[in-house]
Amino acid sequence: MSVPGNLVNTITAPLRWGDMDAYGHANNTVYFRFFEEARIVWLADINIGMSGPTGPIIIKTSATFLKELKHPANLVITTYADKAGNTSLDTYHEIKDADSGQLYAEGYAKLVWFDHNTRSSCPLPDVLRALATNA
Repeated sequence: MSVPGNLVNTITAPLRWGDMDAYGHANNTVYFRFFEEARIVWLADINIGMSGPTGPIIIKTSATFLKELKHPANLVITTYADKAGNTSLDTYHEIKDADSGQLYAEGYAKLVWFDHNTRSSCPLPDVLRALATNA
């Protein structure tokens, strides 16, 4: 399995004991937190902050859970930029085991650039458009 797009960022993170649920594996919500952290780190790395008058909002997200994730685990979370629209960018993620490379999950999030003052979408920044596969 593979996700589309250009690789734009990679982070590592441990699975914490507290991320486990009563079934002894990572709760489904934890995967989305890893995707979110990877996205926030990526945007900060390219100097797109989250506190300006414009920024990303998520209008659609999904995950495909491929393998049970159990503690202890050290993870690699990769982020990919795919297609850019006028105001949007499709992003994808993978969560893999840092040691074995085993793929645990794939994720998707459609970002829309949003003007917090007008409360409406606005043009996607050129720096993000340049990273898209259709740039």
